Amino acid sequence: MATFAQLYSVQGLLPQLAGDFGVSAATAALSVSAATLGLAVAVIPWSAAADRFGRLPVMRTAIIAAVILGLLVPLATDFSVLLALRFAEGAALGGIPAVALAYLSEEVSPAHAAVAAGTYVSGTTVGGLAGRILAAPLGEYSNWRIGVAAVSLLAAVAAVVFMLSAPKQRGYVPQRRADGGASLAARLAGNLRSGRQLVLYAQAFLLMGGFVAVYNYLGFRLELAPFNLPQSLASSLFLAYLAGTWSSRIAGRAAGRVPGGRRTVLLAGTGVMAAGLALTQLQSLPAVIIGLVVFTGGFFGAHAVASGWVPVMAAGGRAQASSLYNLAYYAGSSLLGWLAGFFFQGAGWPGLAGFVLVLLAVAAALAATLPGLRQQGNTGTGRRLEP
Repeated sequence: MATFAQLYSVQGLLPQLAGDFGVSAATAALSVSAATLGLAVAVIPWSAAADRFGRLPVMRTAIIAAVILGLLVPLATDFSVLLALRFAEGAALGGIPAVALAYLSEEVSPAHAAVAAGTYVSGTTVGGLAGRILAAPLGEYSNWRIGVAAVSLLAAVAAVVFMLSAPKQRGYVPQRRADGGASLAARLAGNLRSGRQLVLYAQAFLLMGGFVAVYNYLGFRLELAPFNLPQSLASSLFLAYLAGTWSSRIAGRAAGRVPGGRRTVLLAGTGVMAAGLALTQLQSLPAVIIGLVVFTGGFFGAHAVASGWVPVMAAGGRAQASSLYNLAYYAGSSLLGWLAGFFFQGAGWPGLAGFVLVLLAVAAALAATLPGLRQQGNTGTGRRLEP
């Protein structure tokens, strides 16, 4: 929760940032992209550190560094300094998603791995929602600095709770080169040689890119006619994240029950995203709200399945497999979330929606090539997947 509250705290404040620093919508969105880019480039080094020093020590170090950097962000008086601090904050935050899914896959029975991953993803939705829904209203009634600072203080509280309550790791012994294990490069290469893993990484890049694009620029759209919403009301639409809290858990359970298993649920989630995006095209606030809820639910359902599938499918180097997924996930957020701004500035919301629909179509075409794996029923060990 703390990670994603900090990561996206500025997203609901983008119109205010654009006005305060005198930059365009696409440039203001770089404050989101800088953090997600920092996270993307840091996940692999963090995963290597987790193999060397253990999962929990790395996550604890990362979250402490992130909280400190997050408290420095509101002090930035220049946009370039803001971007540098956001990049560093994102790099620190990378220690959590880089390790969390591998930690869960080792500490939770494989028979329950998909549900555990879904629960983790549902927690990320709550964190993302908390960051946005707190920062934007505070920013409107004071300024963006107060909004961001409040989220960082909330993250500090969550960090303390995590430090005190995280279960000790039991399923993994930190690796050392003297143990004769594979090198980091070998573990990365092993995952990159897997066509199935590459398809899952593409899902992360494309789906997350489209998702962040919609949320980055929706606030700008809703401030214009025919909606003319103030920032505080526009930011309330981030409550649509609650649909992701529900859908990620449902998707995790459905992956072990429906014909075609994970592939079916992944494709269904992508289709639901497209349907929700189509609804946001209407010039009606209720239609936009419903569309955003549907779009968000579809995304988190698909993401829960894809992210949980990665370490399960990995033949080795689970931490690196998850880190590569996160690298693609946040690279999509950084690059595609920024590029979408040019479609929005050039052709309005229809242009942005068309761009995102192309991303979803490519993701679905690639996902259709995956095997229809489903979780085997609980046999006590639950160690294998069957078609």
